[in-house]
Amino acid sequence: MIVKPNVEDLASAAKAAGKKGPPPVHLWNPPFCGDLDMRIARDGTWFYLGTPIGRHGLVKLFSSIIRKDGDDYFLVTPVEKVGIIVEDAPFVAQDFEVTGTGRDQQITFFTHVGDMAAAGPDHPIRVVRDPDTGEPSPYVTIRANLEALIDRKSFYRLIELGSHHEVAGKSWFGLWSGGQFFPVIPSADLP
Repeated sequence: MIVKPNVEDLASAAKAAGKKGPPPVHLWNPPFCGDLDMRIARDGTWFYLGTPIGRHGLVKLFSSIIRKDGDDYFLVTPVEKVGIIVEDAPFVAQDFEVTGTGRDQQITFFTHVGDMAAAGPDHPIRVVRDPDTGEPSPYVTIRANLEALIDRKSFYRLIELGSHHEVAGKSWFGLWSGGQFFPVIPSADLP
């Protein structure tokens, strides 16, 4: 069932809730009000009623109240919860910076909506390979089980930082960040 909650009211509630930092969407349990005709494309573009949302401030505001419950995504305020469609991940990591080297390396990612996350135990990096083509899709957890797809240019830069490390008796090529090694591809699968 597609309902049309008032998007302006949703934006106002999000703005009010986030006045002192990120809204605590994980604490809110409002009633489900139906699905909103809103979609986040794989490239991070937000659509409402099939039209791209052109105001970056509005996209940033909506991105602050997104929550994932199970496999489903919702925009949540203290008074309503509406379902939205996310094609891949709700965020895109468009850039990163690195401090340190080797095991002491720290990689901090920046998303298209202004979030940042330092990869490590609380913000893991994972890579999913397409079973047919072997093409990698890299992700980093940004907040509360919400991931960002790492864009192609950033992924190529990340690979330059990679090294080989043994994990459970198998050699992997991967990345160190925050004192943790994140496997990318088995070393034997590299050309």
